[in-house]
Amino acid sequence: MEIELIQSKIYEIRGIKVMLDFDLAALYEVETKSLNLAVKRNALRFPSDFMFQLTLEEWNQLRFQIETSKRGGRRYLPYAFTEQGLAMLRVKRQK
Repeated sequence: MEIELIQSKIYEIRGIKVMLDFDLAALYEVETKSLNLAVKRNALRFPSDFMFQLTLEEWNQLRFQIETSKRGGRRYLPYAFTEQGLAMLRVKRQK
């Protein structure tokens, strides 16, 4: 991915620069579900200052900014990963 594309996927939420689970999944070429499952399996590596789940209000505001439809396959609110959380991600790419 080009650096500009990656930079466009960095958002400020709660005064912290973060990347969202679905953007990271695309970057790692895995499904969002797989990325979140890997994180849940290693929950001790991801304290609240490494990642957090967006509130409904935060997601609605962000969705408006990034022009994401209400339709789609999301059942859960997205997770946001801080720089420290990104460093802890180790995701196997799907074949």
